[in-house]
Amino acid sequence: IWVYRVAHQLYKHGVPLLPRIMTEHAHSLTGIDIPPGARIGARFVIDHGTGVVIGETTEIGDNVRIYQGVTIGALSLPKEAVARLRNRKRHPTIEDDVIVYSGATILGGETVIGRRSVIGGNVWITDSIPPDTTVLMEAPRLQYR
Repeated sequence: IWVYRVAHQLYKHGVPLLPRIMTEHAHSLTGIDIPPGARIGARFVIDHGTGVVIGETTEIGDNVRIYQGVTIGALSLPKEAVARLRNRKRHPTIEDDVIVYSGATILGGETVIGRRSVIGGNVWITDSIPPDTTVLMEAPRLQYR
């Protein structure tokens, strides 16, 4: 996260290439992919971070915690739409005080996860979630014979 924060400041000041090199190096060491263009608030925590992917236009508020294997990314686009959306918001917004558990996937530039929400493990989200919501995927009950 420290490398991301320095790279983000350089990115905001228009420094070419170096911010991306910094975040790619951190990615190679940690398995956490945070591009320098993402906007991340204060007191952001990644716990057991291997496999975390955060998209370039993601916005993350304050006091957000995420766990291993979380993807905050873009929806797939048809080839002809790529150029049109290149400089537009393509990744989700995560508001303040949200927890995102292991393996969750949150996709889309219009997707907003409302403040104080909890996103359970292994869920797939492409629509906005209102504040103070818990989203879970319950596993089928095991039956013993």
